[in-house]
Amino acid sequence: MTFPFALPDRPEHGAALPRQTQVVVIGGGVIGVTAALFLARAGGPVVLLEKGRVAAEQSSRNWGWIRVQGRDMAEIPIALEAQRLWQALDADCGGRLGVKRVGVTYLARSDKDMQAYAGWLRDAEPFGLSSHLIDRAGLARHLPGARGHWAGALVTPSDLRGEPWQAVPELARLAKACGASIVERCAVRALDIEAGRITGVMTEQGRIACDQVVLAAGAWSSLFLRRHGLRLPQLSVRATAFETGPLPQVTGTAAVDDRLAWRPRADGGYTLAPATLSELFIGPDAVRALPKYLPLLREGGFDVRLKTHAPAGYPDAWGTPRRWDADAQSPFERMRILNPAPNTRKVAETARRFAETFPELGPVTPRTAWAGMIDSLPDVVPAVDRAADVPGLTVVTGMCGHGFGIGPAFGRIAARLATGDDPGHDLARFRLTRFSDGSPMRPGPNI
Repeated sequence: MTFPFALPDRPEHGAALPRQTQVVVIGGGVIGVTAALFLARAGGPVVLLEKGRVAAEQSSRNWGWIRVQGRDMAEIPIALEAQRLWQALDADCGGRLGVKRVGVTYLARSDKDMQAYAGWLRDAEPFGLSSHLIDRAGLARHLPGARGHWAGALVTPSDLRGEPWQAVPELARLAKACGASIVERCAVRALDIEAGRITGVMTEQGRIACDQVVLAAGAWSSLFLRRHGLRLPQLSVRATAFETGPLPQVTGTAAVDDRLAWRPRADGGYTLAPATLSELFIGPDAVRALPKYLPLLREGGFDVRLKTHAPAGYPDAWGTPRRWDADAQSPFERMRILNPAPNTRKVAETARRFAETFPELGPVTPRTAWAGMIDSLPDVVPAVDRAADVPGLTVVTGMCGHGFGIGPAFGRIAARLATGDDPGHDLARFRLTRFSDGSPMRPGPNI
């Protein structure tokens, strides 16, 4: 099995570009797709534009977890809504999203880890979650046959998983069936702004008149915003993952410790990843944003490896233009799909560690490995807000590795923001201005 990250000869979604619409959504990941879906369901005309293909970047390359466990307190109500939406959308799609309740387990290496989990659990108590702590004896019952030196675990039995590469394209088909227009291989080069507000977007295929735009472009968001004078200290880190062929089902839960993460797949294999490894390619944005990231770096706990420079064409590569004309080729056309190579050494190491954790598996052979670029922010929570300096622009980005699971809820929220309706949640924690109004960086929970 190979993951179809490459561009096909003919895109699945090739709607004709309309002259005008009400809302343009930029980005065909899980958030952009569900924003388009909910806008279409509300009856408004909406066009989703994707420079490459739907779900070809991080929305198809993640672990597939749909979790509430470990989230920032401001995200928990949204994550709970997302879980409800995932189950409802799976029913709408005939079960093709692969959504299943498997639970999530955070394995504690030490008593200090258990104390951190207990602290998160106390803070999360008002939400009535299924999360709870288990000790060593409970862990032996929870993961029979697993070998490891753990002090205990934090467990949320109600957490879910989905199959990313299946789910997001299916959601795009649902959005199209509900009336959304989707155009792949059509990059948005720039916003068309007149008298200080959006009047349209300029694409490689021409202009579309609109008065609202939702930017859900993942790792490309800050580059697009900088083109319009908006500064967002978003960086992207490379994360490696891989999958196995069918194996004995030694565990039915998703779990992570300080070495590796796993979840059972619908095809009988497992998706595996190094637990904490993030690789940052240094570029001009990384240098500029360093002061904002210092509190996070001082806190520790994130295994961030620095790479000397970003490959050519990446959003933060030294040679990537920060300014370009709307009638000329943009960086988004030069790199249709951000497709980083996986860290093969870490793939082999993680496969070995999974086999050591569950000896009855025997040797674990990776079948397909990949990597993705995770869009991150200095406080490890997203930016979801209307841009005050550009009326008509809604920004939904910086998911910090949480985007797949929470995506449908933030997609619904983005749709409501774009139409001026109540989003249904307190979004103060996610405001764009927190990076420019002198607010101290308050990192989310590092568990």
